[in-house]
Amino acid sequence: MPMLVLPFPAINPVLVQWGPLAIRWYALAYIAGLVLGWRLIRHIVSDDRYWNGVKRPSPESIDDLLVYCAFGVIIGGRLGDVLLYDPQYYFSHPIDILKIWEGGMAFHGGLIGALIGILIFSRRYGAPTLTVVDLCSLVAPIGIFLGRIANFIRPELWGRRTDVPWAVIFPGTDGQPRHPSQIYEALLEGLLAFVILYALAQMGALRRPGVITGVFAIVYGAARIFSEFFREPDPRLEELGRGLTMGMVLSLPLIVAGLGVLAWSLRRPGIST
Repeated sequence: MPMLVLPFPAINPVLVQWGPLAIRWYALAYIAGLVLGWRLIRHIVSDDRYWNGVKRPSPESIDDLLVYCAFGVIIGGRLGDVLLYDPQYYFSHPIDILKIWEGGMAFHGGLIGALIGILIFSRRYGAPTLTVVDLCSLVAPIGIFLGRIANFIRPELWGRRTDVPWAVIFPGTDGQPRHPSQIYEALLEGLLAFVILYALAQMGALRRPGVITGVFAIVYGAARIFSEFFREPDPRLEELGRGLTMGMVLSLPLIVAGLGVLAWSLRRPGIST
């Protein structure tokens, strides 16, 4: 048995409610992540120190980028959860596909949706696509961090059984102490990834399109695979056997793609930092 079991903080998943209208922490995490990311991107594209002459989107156009990415993340994230994790249930209950306030957003689906939104934005405004992807990759860990904290508050996506001193007993489980895997993911996929990417941006990485995108894909993919060893997979939807989970399988191509983009970017002639 663990030396210490932390009590689960009794946090209401509904932040504010007026009659039938409720604002949930889960939805607020997505909104806050998008707005904070938008603010940071506007600041960065307005500061010539990050670019040294490299073409980038105008600060004014970033308002529309927020809209494209928001729709891409929400639609892609929801469809990803529907198609990748539980298509049989949702095809039998199609109305539940629209109930995004009840949770169920897949990161990899949201990533594809965001990329489609970026492509549409780049074509409309004539902005370099890879530079726009770099900007979105730089701020993505903010939303990931807040989203994982919301997973903890909900609570959902809890960890495997453990006897570590910081184990948590989550409501709705079998009453056994478990890893707070949502916090692990928030710290690794969110906080650590952002610190690394922001430091690279300060060092001039945005002057070489693709570096931020490649590093983000590598760091996120590696952090997600590592975290999967501590997260309890749904035996019906996520567990693939032999220790593999759906999250691991979907993250491995992300690492490979990140390595490819990073290698391609570093081989190209760059602008001096």
